Amino acid sequence: MDRFSNKIAIVTGGAGGIGDAICRRLAREGARVRIVDTNAPAAERLAAEIGGTAHAVDLTDPEAIHRFVNEIAADGIHVLCNNAGLMRRGPLMELTTDDWRLSFAVNIDALFHMCQAVVPVMQRQGGGAIVNTASQWGLHPAPGHIAYNTTKAAVCAFTENLARDYAPDRIRVNAVAPGEVRTPMLESNLARTGRSLDDLNRLVPYGRIGEPEEIAALVAFLASDEAGYLCGAVVQITGAQAVA
Repeated sequence: MDRFSNKIAIVTGGAGGIGDAICRRLAREGARVRIVDTNAPAAERLAAEIGGTAHAVDLTDPEAIHRFVNEIAADGIHVLCNNAGLMRRGPLMELTTDDWRLSFAVNIDALFHMCQAVVPVMQRQGGGAIVNTASQWGLHPAPGHIAYNTTKAAVCAFTENLARDYAPDRIRVNAVAPGEVRTPMLESNLARTGRSLDDLNRLVPYGRIGEPEEIAALVAFLASDEAGYLCGAVVQITGAQAVA
């Protein structure tokens, strides 16, 4: 399939985990991918593999975001995947103010500034697709992750409101809300806590946690013309864990 032939796609947090899989999937389907990640070496390696370009953008800096978008906007921006995120673990009384502020800066403020920069480009070209990475924990909170869960709930609300505002401009905005996904970050957390992959698999009615490529396949569908009437949706992809 070449659903994204000659289209420009931005993927934030694109150098690892789910972001890496999204970049590879979009490139395989013809997109010219702009990989945004603070891990410059990883982003450059991936860009060399898939024929994209790597951009080390500080997503906590609004001016850096707008400068980046202005630099690449000449050829249009057809797809924006706001995938970058971080997790600060702990209940309320164990979090610092810096933990809270950084969670919001990366997980929701960066979406705001990236969309503020990209939406005018999409308006001028007659439309586009934005796919945000939320989380099932933004819809079904789990204990000990109040900062992460709150920011991901905000991503869901942001997605629905942005869709409502810009649907008349043919800008489709949707979100994916994954459950547990086998990424390097998750595997590192398992090692830290002494839990096993089997422990997580048993929590999922489908019998296993998700793979990054499965999330990427959903993102690609939402960004494609096949989802041309899908706008304002938050799609849970959890192996039925969200309804267990």
